Amino acid sequence: MSTPNNEVLITRSFNYPREVVFQAWTSPAELKRWFAPRNCTISFSKLYIRTGGEFHWCVRNPKYPDCWCIGVFLEVVFPERIKYSIQLADEKGNTIEPFEAFKDQDWPKETVVTVSFKDRNGNTELTIHQTVPEVIAKKTGAYQSWIEQLEILEEILEATTVIGNRP
Repeated sequence: MSTPNNEVLITRSFNYPREVVFQAWTSPAELKRWFAPRNCTISFSKLYIRTGGEFHWCVRNPKYPDCWCIGVFLEVVFPERIKYSIQLADEKGNTIEPFEAFKDQDWPKETVVTVSFKDRNGNTELTIHQTVPEVIAKKTGAYQSWIEQLEILEEILEATTVIGNRP
């Protein structure tokens, strides 16, 4: 599937109902478990997951400087969609230019992420669309980070969710 300007589009299936997967995207406690790549952590200075709610978070990677981001939840529709804007920021929540965050010069000042949750016979088809050219996302590692985070989410769901005869 093609997106405007070849933007990031990732689709993954989960063998869990979309309400369960959606909850993992909207619970601060659950997000702390998986919403950062392996060997990284995420912390939240502010996190109000509702339409119009704001966030300010930091991904810490032992190999790179901290990555602070701010944004606004543009849409939160249970259990169908989460849409938010995201910008690089400093620890005080002020927006900064990508180069100030040691990011690629071609990284946009703001992107919009839309996460869709579709019911597929009791399972979930999750789609992430981010308004950044895929080539830039792959060059910076952002694309790979999404893939890794979804793998971690799947591992957590497998380890902690009991639905029928599912693990």
